[in-house]
Amino acid sequence: MSSKLNIRTGDTVMVISGDSMNDVGKTGKVIKVYPAAQRAIVSGRNMIVRHVKPRQQGQEGGRLTMEGTIHISNLMLVCPNCKQPTRVGHSFIEKNGKQVKVRTCKKCGKNID
Repeated sequence: MSSKLNIRTGDTVMVISGDSMNDVGKTGKVIKVYPAAQRAIVSGRNMIVRHVKPRQQGQEGGRLTMEGTIHISNLMLVCPNCKQPTRVGHSFIEKNGKQVKVRTCKKCGKNID
C-alpha cells in the first residue's frame, strides 16, 4: 500500500461517495490526513456521535458530535483556480535551480501547490 497521497491538510475536497449519503456532493476543508490508513478528516462531513460518560465528580456526560474519517478514494480535490473537482496530475517546475514536483489540475492545467 502506497502512502503517497494527492490530498493534503488544508486542501478543499468534495465527497464523491461513501457511507454517509447526506454528504455526497458537498465540499469541506481537510483537517487531518492519515497516510498509513489512507483516510482523512474533512470539516463538517461524516459527523459521528460519541456517547461520553462523566468520569469525575461534576463532569458532564452526553453526546459529542465530531468528524469521522473518510477514505481518500471517496474524496476528490477541488482546484483552487477553476473551483471544480478534479483529478490530480504531477509536473516538475524549476525553483531556485532545482526541479520541484508539484500537483496540477487535470481540467485547467494550472499548479495547485
